[in-house]
Amino acid sequence: MTTLFTNVTALRMDEDFTTLRQGFVAVDGTHISYVGPDHPQGTFDQTIDCTGKVMMPGFVNCHTHIPMTLMRGYGGGHDLQSWLQDFIFPAEDRWDDRSLAAATGLGLAEMIASGVTCIADMYMRPGVIARQALDAGISANLSVGAVYFGRPEDFSPDTCEDCENHVRLYEDWHNAGDGQIQVDASIHAEYTSCAPAWEWVAGFAQRHGLGMHVHISETQKEHEECLNKYGSTPIQLLNRYGVWDTRAIAAHCVYTTPEDWALMVQKGVSCVHNPYSNLKLGSGVAPIPAMGRAGVNVALGTDGVSSHNSVDMFADMKLAAILHNGVGRDPMAVTARQALEMATVNGARALGRNTGRIEAGRIADLILVDFTAPNLTPCHDEAENLVYAAHGSNVAMNMARGRVIYQNGAFLTLDLDRIKAEVRQYALPLIFG
Repeated sequence: MTTLFTNVTALRMDEDFTTLRQGFVAVDGTHISYVGPDHPQGTFDQTIDCTGKVMMPGFVNCHTHIPMTLMRGYGGGHDLQSWLQDFIFPAEDRWDDRSLAAATGLGLAEMIASGVTCIADMYMRPGVIARQALDAGISANLSVGAVYFGRPEDFSPDTCEDCENHVRLYEDWHNAGDGQIQVDASIHAEYTSCAPAWEWVAGFAQRHGLGMHVHISETQKEHEECLNKYGSTPIQLLNRYGVWDTRAIAAHCVYTTPEDWALMVQKGVSCVHNPYSNLKLGSGVAPIPAMGRAGVNVALGTDGVSSHNSVDMFADMKLAAILHNGVGRDPMAVTARQALEMATVNGARALGRNTGRIEAGRIADLILVDFTAPNLTPCHDEAENLVYAAHGSNVAMNMARGRVIYQNGAFLTLDLDRIKAEVRQYALPLIFG
């Protein structure tokens, strides 16, 4: 399938932050084949006129728990530990494959309609999520966060269910859809597991060349209890067991230290900033400007809908900018450009994906934003409008891996009516009674 976009205004997200105006973007199969001012040669299967719209790379949402869309607004007003123990974990005990598939479909629909083309998801029953993501058309780095509450001396990969889940997910889904699905190794968090589990997961990642996905220093309680127990921060503790000896993402990083950042730079560990979730749960504000100055690659994630209430990356992009500008009393603490980079090219780098920029040779993950909408009129600067004024409902088209999967309010790979019926008639009664 070949596609030609005409009359293109595009934020290319290249090193020079250039904007293409009245240009052309061509797509051949899954990749961008041309970007420039001149009409490319050849014929195309379809042509899309971008007049009145702005093109940008699709969002890379680097930390999600998609099925938790069913828990939107559930258990609000509690700190992280009370929220997990009293509300989330009991609800999660009632999942089955059918309900989780319905919840995943609903979450994917919300993401696709608001411009997400690639995700990193950590959740249980990841094979169910893989099937839904593959059918929906977006790229996904999937993992099951390893949890082990037993005594360290009793740990065995033969009896730890999440070790088996790692193996099954890798064998069944790694590189599915010509690389659309990638499997990552994952430790849920330092406080939900122990050293033998960390060693096993780290070894599994290294043997198979997988990335790593871990919750890190999300709350002050978590961070300080790790210091008291081990005399080390979570980042530094896990490093002793080889957890960071591969491409890795550390979600949250709210209480990380300059010493942690130096280690992250040394090991190439990316921080995934989740500003909305961290504020809603009262966890705190991650030191993102300082981490960026230290050289840490900072990406962006929404976290689960249960602690965010939406997966609108425009909301997190805006918040990532204004939050740190306000906290630091510096209007340049996080610029519009930096916020856009977090949501696109930095996320692609964090996940090892060849996307996040509009240039020939990159995966064709592209979205069009309707700049004729009242909230985007007038436009003096496209980046300023995208970061501070746009929201998910302004997305007019989502192309993932060279395939248009959403256009003008219509889902082309999902049956939203069927998904909503499944959620209403089956999933919600099962999980919540």
